Amino acid sequence: MIERIDTICVTVSNVEQASQWYEDMLGFKVSFKGETYRILSIGNSEVPFTIEEGNTVSTNKRGAYPIFYTKNINETYHKLKGQGVNVGELQIDGANHFFDFYDLDNNRLQVCFWE
Repeated sequence: MIERIDTICVTVSNVEQASQWYEDMLGFKVSFKGETYRILSIGNSEVPFTIEEGNTVSTNKRGAYPIFYTKNINETYHKLKGQGVNVGELQIDGANHFFDFYDLDNNRLQVCFWE
């Protein structure tokens, strides 16, 4: 029946600006351009990240959010913070290290590291 996650989708107010932000700040690459959406590839992950233009007032308050993995949480944290990205506190929950950060539309995103 269900075979895999096809994509993770986040609503943004301006797809052009958001696409550029995800490329510049996170190193994502555009793999497909639609009129009101972009499909972005993330490193060597097989699951793409989709941004679609729409009403962000109601969408960024939802509980669901993507979590990205990094091999170097401290470097990633300081790089995003140094680039002026809205970044929360770096937290440690047992073996899991993580922090929240927010895109231009205040969508919650998270980065984690675990061994």
